[in-house]
Amino acid sequence: MSDFPTVRLRRLRRTAALRRLVQETHLVPSQLVWPLFVTHGEAVRRPVTAMPGVHQLSPDELVKDAVRAAALGLGGVILFGIPAAKDATGSEAYDEQGIVQQAIRAVKRAVPQLLVIGDVCLCEYTDHGHCGVLRDGDVDNDASVSLLGKVAVTQARAGVDLVAPSDMMDGRVAGIRKALDAGGFAHLPIMSYAAKFASAFYGPFREAAGSTPQFGDRQTYQMQPANGDEAMREIRLDLAEGADIVMVKPALPCLDLIRRAKEEFGSPLAAYQVSGEYAMIKAAAERGMLDEPRAMWESLTAIRRAGADIILTYFAPAVAEQL
Repeated sequence: MSDFPTVRLRRLRRTAALRRLVQETHLVPSQLVWPLFVTHGEAVRRPVTAMPGVHQLSPDELVKDAVRAAALGLGGVILFGIPAAKDATGSEAYDEQGIVQQAIRAVKRAVPQLLVIGDVCLCEYTDHGHCGVLRDGDVDNDASVSLLGKVAVTQARAGVDLVAPSDMMDGRVAGIRKALDAGGFAHLPIMSYAAKFASAFYGPFREAAGSTPQFGDRQTYQMQPANGDEAMREIRLDLAEGADIVMVKPALPCLDLIRRAKEEFGSPLAAYQVSGEYAMIKAAAERGMLDEPRAMWESLTAIRRAGADIILTYFAPAVAEQL
């Protein structure tokens, strides 16, 4: 090149101090949300085999992790529930005394300043494992939206700070917004899983949440990984329906869509580094194939660099402790 050796980009890479000085992308704890799994009982801290370091927690144990999250300055926690019993409509999801509602109240009593997000879906609670109610063997979209509104309202009554519908029913953001407003919760924001793909990377989560479908799959409501333009349509629709934050899931296979969404819409944008992404790094590190801390940082930095303002990740406490 004609300006060599006057321009030498390596000059700013020479020392750690120089590299820190010119670093373009930064992670801070307040950008990270820690997913937690809550189950009935007391003193329960049950390891999830497929996700080393992740546990199913009873509310008393969950509060301990919530206290830790607040002390680390994390952006918040998102709660997934494991019910005492499952049925065709996932009724514990919208029970005032459901496990997530109990957990929300317990966390807000212990650490009221911590942001608590409620996952709004039915898959963990239904006996068939799908994200809505069934009619003639398929998920009934509009009947499911009605129940999701009930889930959001009961979580709001428990004191949740933010609701996050992850079901991928059409029109569910509008339905939840209407239900919240009618219930006196017009102030409560919605973080929509707006572009959620039918991904192979969700497997370990289904062990953690007990949410594996008992038949078929979720491709009639979750998106095809090949469809980027459709993802933008989904995000646009959710914003029009009243979503305050939109999410792309999974994160690492969708970095291009995170970038597109940020550039096209500019709204607060979340990305979920899902269970399979976490488990791959853990498994490879256990086998000596890669350096876990470096892989953790590199993957999360890539998600942030692509344009995500918020990252849901099981690495959240580890990152915050290193920071």
